[in-house]
Amino acid sequence: MITLSEKAALQIRQLVQSRGGGDALRLSVDSGGCSGMQYNLGLGTKREGDEVVVRDGAQLVIDRESLKYLGDSVVDYDDSLSGAGFRIVNSNAERSCGCGKSFEPNRQS
Repeated sequence: MITLSEKAALQIRQLVQSRGGGDALRLSVDSGGCSGMQYNLGLGTKREGDEVVVRDGAQLVIDRESLKYLGDSVVDYDDSLSGAGFRIVNSNAERSCGCGKSFEPNRQS
């Protein structure tokens, strides 16, 4: 099950309000990146078959194919001095690259 942190939910609501282009944050996983698989995030809407995670009025949508790489991940938002952005803590990652945008799935994924 995917978890959405309070800070991530707040940021999603702010993005949806200020930018439009959808009513949710869409998370997907594709081949690529320096570790084999990479996360993609963008505003979007729910599609048929999507998993929807809701917290405090914010929606995160994930397609079925991507779910198998995410396990019990936590989607958080970090606004520290070193750089602001969404961060995925992925329980199915064997290892992640230094930037946090790509990962190598564990052998069971």
